[in-house]
Amino acid sequence: MPSTHISLHVNLVFSTKERMPVIARQWRDRLHAYLGGIVKGLEGVPLAVGGMEDHVHLLVGLKSLHRLDYFLRDLKADSSEWVHSETGERIFGWQKGYGAFTVSPSNIEGVRRYVLNQEKHLQRKTFQEEYVELLKASGIEYDERYLW
Repeated sequence: MPSTHISLHVNLVFSTKERMPVIARQWRDRLHAYLGGIVKGLEGVPLAVGGMEDHVHLLVGLKSLHRLDYFLRDLKADSSEWVHSETGERIFGWQKGYGAFTVSPSNIEGVRRYVLNQEKHLQRKTFQEEYVELLKASGIEYDERYLW
């Protein structure tokens, strides 16, 4: 086959350092838009960006050229720099780890709605409960001691 065809959609989840609620409502939408712009700049496809004061979700389409750890490194570093320069929020930072959950093409629309409606979803459960559910649904083994 002379060409490459790939369908790789991922729900990326990462939180603020020590899960501090520092993403202010006043600039949250601008941060989400900026994160989408970074994804485009990294040659990914931003399908949805959402989150709350202590974490974000990004539904992205990736290409075969992407290396996930580098993609997240650049995404976090560039967005942290933006927060510092645009909002003056000096204590802002992202936690080291992240979650990356693949999404089948048939579930893209449902995950997109989920990402965009974080406020509604998190009225019923905490971020920690939500994240553990994602791990379990994806069959990812984890040690509770190293999640938070």
